[in-house]
Amino acid sequence: MEKIAEDRAGTGAGESPAFAVAVPLNAALVADSRSAGALVVRQATSRESFVARISRSATAIASSGRAAIGREEAFGHIFLFVPVALGAGAVIWFALPQTLPVAAPMLLLAVSTVFAVLSRFGRPVAYRTWSALALCAAGMLLADAEVRRLQTVILDTPVTTQVTGRVLRREAGAAGEWRYLVRVEATAEPQIRRMPEEVVLMTRARHEPFALGERLHGRARLSPPSGPALPGLDDFSFASYFGGIGAVGYFLGAPTRAEGAPATGARAWWEAAEQTLLVVRDAITQRIRRTVPGDAGGFAAAILTGDRRSMSAATTEALRLSGLAHITAISGLHMALAAGIFFVGLRKLLSLSPAIAQSWPIKKIAAMAALAAAFLYLMISGSQVSAIRAFLMTAIMLVAVLFDRPAISLRNLALAAIVIVAVWPSQVLGASFQMSFAATAGLIAGYDGWRRGAARQSRYAPDFPGRKILSFLWNFAAGTFVTSLIGGLATAIFAVAHFHRLAPYGLVANLAAMPIISVVVMPAALAAMLLMPFGLDTPFLILAGEGLEIVIVIATTVASWSEGTSFGRFGDWFLPLASTGLLLLTLLHTRLRWIGAAALAAAIGLAMLLPPEDTADLIVSEDGRLAGLPAVDGRTIATNRSKPSDFLFSQWQHALARPDHHGPLRSADDPVTEVRATGTDRFSVEQIRTVREMMRRQFEAAIPGRFLCTGKAWCVARLEKGWRVATVDDPALLGAACDASDIVVTPRRSPFGTCRSGARMIDAEALRRTGATEFHLGNHDNREIRQRTAFTTLDRPWQRHRLYDWRTGSFADEQPAKRAPMAQVSDSGG
Repeated sequence: MEKIAEDRAGTGAGESPAFAVAVPLNAALVADSRSAGALVVRQATSRESFVARISRSATAIASSGRAAIGREEAFGHIFLFVPVALGAGAVIWFALPQTLPVAAPMLLLAVSTVFAVLSRFGRPVAYRTWSALALCAAGMLLADAEVRRLQTVILDTPVTTQVTGRVLRREAGAAGEWRYLVRVEATAEPQIRRMPEEVVLMTRARHEPFALGERLHGRARLSPPSGPALPGLDDFSFASYFGGIGAVGYFLGAPTRAEGAPATGARAWWEAAEQTLLVVRDAITQRIRRTVPGDAGGFAAAILTGDRRSMSAATTEALRLSGLAHITAISGLHMALAAGIFFVGLRKLLSLSPAIAQSWPIKKIAAMAALAAAFLYLMISGSQVSAIRAFLMTAIMLVAVLFDRPAISLRNLALAAIVIVAVWPSQVLGASFQMSFAATAGLIAGYDGWRRGAARQSRYAPDFPGRKILSFLWNFAAGTFVTSLIGGLATAIFAVAHFHRLAPYGLVANLAAMPIISVVVMPAALAAMLLMPFGLDTPFLILAGEGLEIVIVIATTVASWSEGTSFGRFGDWFLPLASTGLLLLTLLHTRLRWIGAAALAAAIGLAMLLPPEDTADLIVSEDGRLAGLPAVDGRTIATNRSKPSDFLFSQWQHALARPDHHGPLRSADDPVTEVRATGTDRFSVEQIRTVREMMRRQFEAAIPGRFLCTGKAWCVARLEKGWRVATVDDPALLGAACDASDIVVTPRRSPFGTCRSGARMIDAEALRRTGATEFHLGNHDNREIRQRTAFTTLDRPWQRHRLYDWRTGSFADEQPAKRAPMAQVSDSGG
């Protein structure tokens, strides 16, 4: 009993040993549960604080963004995006595969305008969004209006005919050829039903050059403007449509003079005034070329009168490879130099008289005189669209001087862009427009930063003798470098996107050449133009010619260093993303511009890092005469022509980044020539069988990836995947080619359209609807063929001529024309 009492006393009254153990365990559990609860609370608090931090950050970013947009609006930079929205609407309208009914953009304009007005005093984001949509709709309507205004008739198919017309313009080539812009008055033998109004014709035959306004007559080969050389490349029929050119070609022999009554009416009066200007322009061009012979004279004519065809092909190529080709186009550079030199020179001259300087506003007088000089320069240059664009930009800046506003500003650039988009919305898609405005916007933005930096440095710069001279030299050298650098970087993305090529040493060439152009050539040329009516222009023309000779030497030297860097085609996303980034970077003033820098860097980075698109196994030109096999080595294109068209093949090389060319191998046998020698064009059944067997043997003997040609009749090629391709010029041999190959390409219209053997037929009729085509060949046994065509529809006005059938005089629908099936054609060709 005592022992039990002692145990109870040791553990506490009434407590058992098990209970004594349970108490601390329970306490521990309670403590653990409390700590766990505290942990849960802390985690929840942590999550809530993280969400709160994200929320606060998002709110701060949104608030900062609204404040930045408010500052941009206070600076007036929101107005700079008006031409951007107008141009975006025009681009969307032109890029659509089918023409929108005019009611669609009108409805969008009406609805977005109403909502913009209603939200004017509400949320600023909604107001700006609806305003941008309204401007986009207005851009679409402007594009539609331009198409309706022009209504250019484009020739539907190549034809040889007698042409009678009047010379509107003429340009002399370096080799003695003449290029005429002719307004067609009549055609004969055959008479063209859909006769183009204006055509460009070249002649190499010796003849007395036709004066402007003279009527000529001659037999000519006319062709429609070409479409894209490859899917995704520039469509030249688009530029021809909006340039009013319905056909291009050449005279077969020398044209002759034709008699005819002069035109009458209001149009005749306008044409007479235009002709007078063109006669003056032509006379100035001829005087320049007589005074300054050779390529320097052609160069001088290019920068003064816009005649760019007088230089030799070698010099033109050297200027392009060196990155100096932009000098030959009358652009903002030339207009700014001409007007600027005239403005500064006249102002300095007037300031020499204290009485005039104190009594008259010499700055405004000089601005008005420079504006008149710029307008005269525009008239002499032939009023090309690029020159008109340059004049508008220069004129707005000079008018700003008259109203005591900053001459060089992004607002003036935006006003010039609005005028151009309103009158010529199709120019927005051109490389000239994009590169010109990109360079100008970049230079204005860079000049603003340069000016602020120079102002800060001038406050701390020590004063010493000769400081002004050294400052002038430094500003000139640094300004030339920065101008060339900014201009080159701003235009590089457009050069790569449109031409798929970049001059690697363009900065070096521009740094060496531009001081000569600015200090020697343009001042001398301006003086020559002013003194030409008095016959005192010769010394100044010679001086300008000497300066241009140095520029040509620079271009030739730099071009010898490299043939340029080919980049191939980028995705459709590259140009929109890069353009957006460049616009935000140059048009914005606050930290928002770094969004543009990020977008531009992302476009360049993705273009460099993403794998290139798969190169097609077979490419075919839109006329079917040229077929190419891009080699797997990444450098070569094998074709079925020994000397392919340089105009076409150079685009293939740059777009596919393959500089080398492998011409076809030649077969010794030529049964077609033997048949032609017999005086007959018809093949017997036995001869067709012989041709079929010969083709099969040649397929087995051909080197994979190379064409093997038999005379001018056909070529065969065998690909690594087992595919067999035949190109056939003689329609009588199409049946044999269908039996021997998997793909048959012909520049002629096939009488049956499809192959009975199951081979793919690609003839002139199919290519007329699709344009240039790329074929990706898959499994040969399953006949897996994936093709990419230049045209998906032919609904746009600059494409409709491809649907016209001169036999019926009407437009065909989108379905292929019905032709005889292969079964109705015999082995003799049918």
